[in-house]
Amino acid sequence: MNAIISATELASDLAGANPPVLLDVRWQLSVAKAAGEPPFDGRAEYTAGHVPGAVYVDLDQDLASAPGGRGRHPLPDLAVFGAAMRRAGVSSTTPVVVYDGGQGWAAARAWWLLSWTGHPRVRVLDGGLPAWEGPLSTDVPAPAEGDFEPVSSGTGLLDADQAAALARSGALFDARAGERYRGEVEPIDRVGGHIPGALSAPTTENVAEDGRFLPADKLRERFRSLGAAEGTEVGVYCGSGVSGAHEVLALAVAGIPAALYVGSWSEWSSDARRPVATGPDPQ
Repeated sequence: MNAIISATELASDLAGANPPVLLDVRWQLSVAKAAGEPPFDGRAEYTAGHVPGAVYVDLDQDLASAPGGRGRHPLPDLAVFGAAMRRAGVSSTTPVVVYDGGQGWAAARAWWLLSWTGHPRVRVLDGGLPAWEGPLSTDVPAPAEGDFEPVSSGTGLLDADQAAALARSGALFDARAGERYRGEVEPIDRVGGHIPGALSAPTTENVAEDGRFLPADKLRERFRSLGAAEGTEVGVYCGSGVSGAHEVLALAVAGIPAALYVGSWSEWSSDARRPVATGPDPQ
């Protein structure tokens, strides 16, 4: 099944006999804001208008554990994650569509978690809410309790040591902006730079100006040119395992399986004993 769905396809599915569960995961990266500027509030955005029938999911509370030594968005406790998904109406046999405000990162995090924990029918709305051409609703649905029980997969997840090893033996993509990869700026974490051997592959280059993914053949060509040759094991990391999930999604659209280092740079850079590379070269 394709990992993404167009707004036209979603509208058709919602009107069909087996409509998907809709999850609204609007979120933005927390960075320093100008004095007096309020922080982004995904729930308020949802309350102001959402795709009819969508249930709000809080990335920080439902799709991650509290920040700490394992990074800014470590894996959630699976019991907490499962309970949140069941409250949203997610069942093991019901299709799920996830969207966010258009950036795609938060929706991809939900897609990755659901897929990694065993849900077989999850897709992301390509282009997010801005791509939706139908009406919006302010009604908050009360879905029937779902039955989804997440089970951690034996594949698709990297820890710090595995990410370091993959950077030497395969292709480890760094999904952050190039200037953060090179260590020229670091607005959030302890130090700038990248995991030695990692390849710069900003996730922003996987989408067009409207936020929709590039065609599968273009994505495949891009990743092959960056080092994901046929038969090469591929992994991804970012700042905290959110935009990296979006790159894993782009790779899935291209037909290239990839694992995610969820702790990402926020975990890696928190330990001063781990090596850091800077500049444009992987090493």
